[in-house]
Amino acid sequence: MQMAVENDSSVTEFVFRGLTDQPEFQLPLFFVFLLNYTATVMGNLSLMFLIGLNSHLHTPMYFFLFNLSLVDFCYSFVCTPKMLMGFVSEKSIISYTGCMTQLFFFCFFVNSECYVLTAMAYDRYVAICKPLIYAILMSPRMCSLLMIGSYLMGFASAMAHTGCMIRLSFCDSNIINHYMCEIFPLLQLSCSSTYANELVSSLIACIVVIVSGLVILTSYVSILLNIVHMSSATGWSKAMGTCGSHIITVSIFYGSGLLTYVKPASADSVGQGKFFSVFYTLMVPMLNPLIYSLRNKDVKLAVKRTMRRITM
Repeated sequence: MQMAVENDSSVTEFVFRGLTDQPEFQLPLFFVFLLNYTATVMGNLSLMFLIGLNSHLHTPMYFFLFNLSLVDFCYSFVCTPKMLMGFVSEKSIISYTGCMTQLFFFCFFVNSECYVLTAMAYDRYVAICKPLIYAILMSPRMCSLLMIGSYLMGFASAMAHTGCMIRLSFCDSNIINHYMCEIFPLLQLSCSSTYANELVSSLIACIVVIVSGLVILTSYVSILLNIVHMSSATGWSKAMGTCGSHIITVSIFYGSGLLTYVKPASADSVGQGKFFSVFYTLMVPMLNPLIYSLRNKDVKLAVKRTMRRITM
């Protein structure tokens, strides 16, 4: 099937235009994003390591955080290494098969992250609004089902996007106005009808917004109403403390995503979109471990215990 697809398309490789074509910016950007990549890998690995080693972090909240770090860790391998190579080489080239593979994993991880964040919002809602039955509602079995569902939804979205992209023909230009194989920059290069692709993209976006967005919004509206009725200042502070990190992550992730895809049709908007996409493809995976660690007493305690074990 793969050979048949490649035979239908005269384009066998693509060239990334990257973030900028200004030579004087290439090396500085290489070091900036190399630092970003290193921090992303080390930060997420460290957080997963801490959660795995410390039994007091074996709770639903940290189970979801472990999965968020796992997605971000894998996510960082999808586009960053190729992007870094583009800064130090004359041309950043990717094969047709490599491009479709990158597109699949990009769609898989970005959609999975949406649903992992949704599960985390639901977990916070149950913890604050239904504390007496929290252990029942967020049992190990339920947590596992939520994560399996998140990955299955991400996989289904990736299969739909990639399957629709493979059926297209690419005849003339092979220069992608991006630093990775993204949906809309690729659609601009196709010489066949992209109606089905646009329809599928709109449908998947609607599902993500309705399922993920509605659950997150409903959860935090319920949490806010619950906090308003709290008489204890300590309870209010604790509730905000457990939700604050997640709200920051959701705001950055969904905010940059909306700015990227709000006007996907024109060449100008696609060009602007690649700069906004830096936030959710490169910045969010790096910031998540910091956001969830700096103000988190449990993680700080885990760091102290782990350091004590290593030094003993």
